[in-house]
Amino acid sequence: MDAYGAYTHLATPKRPGGDPLRLAFCWAHGRRKLIKAKPQKGSPIVNEALLRIAALDKVEDAIRGSDPDHRRAIRQELSRPLVDEFFAWLKAQAARVSRKSDLGEAMTYMLKRQDGFRLFLDDGRVDVDSNLVENAIRSPAMNRRNALFAGHDEGGRNWARFASLIGTCKMNGVEPYAYLRDLFTKLANGHLARDIDALMSWAYTQQVNGT
Repeated sequence: MDAYGAYTHLATPKRPGGDPLRLAFCWAHGRRKLIKAKPQKGSPIVNEALLRIAALDKVEDAIRGSDPDHRRAIRQELSRPLVDEFFAWLKAQAARVSRKSDLGEAMTYMLKRQDGFRLFLDDGRVDVDSNLVENAIRSPAMNRRNALFAGHDEGGRNWARFASLIGTCKMNGVEPYAYLRDLFTKLANGHLARDIDALMSWAYTQQVNGT
């Protein structure tokens, strides 16, 4: 996760509805902040930081999809020393850079949240970054912005209907344009309402495959 302010309330002792949660911070977000803070003339500090983070990613690539116990064991053996060295090195570099500079703020961001960046080492269920989640929600997030141009309430409802049809197509491995063309052709030709199940995308898949 990133440092979105609302998340911090989940980690407070007075969290409504249960005990405080432990927040796992996303290494990809930390890396992006460093890249964004890199001066136009370049920065040996940022370059070195990215190399160190890349070493962590290499370990993760090798264990992605493994069971949690195996991931934890490998992380304890290979990743923990890398993380320890990274934060010791980052602290030393931060002492050389103004905290008010973009680079200083990027390093402080990671140093202040060190416990959250380390959490993945002790829990094999936790990913080193949130890239998989972000990739999964990118399409709905983009559609949310596009839907602002629906024009009016009925336009928004129609937009939602088409988004639902297209999303269902994707879930069923159906090419949306081909499906919608076939759907509207059948409707124009008087497809009976009582046979609506035959118009669903999963039924279209069976028709295309000849089953």
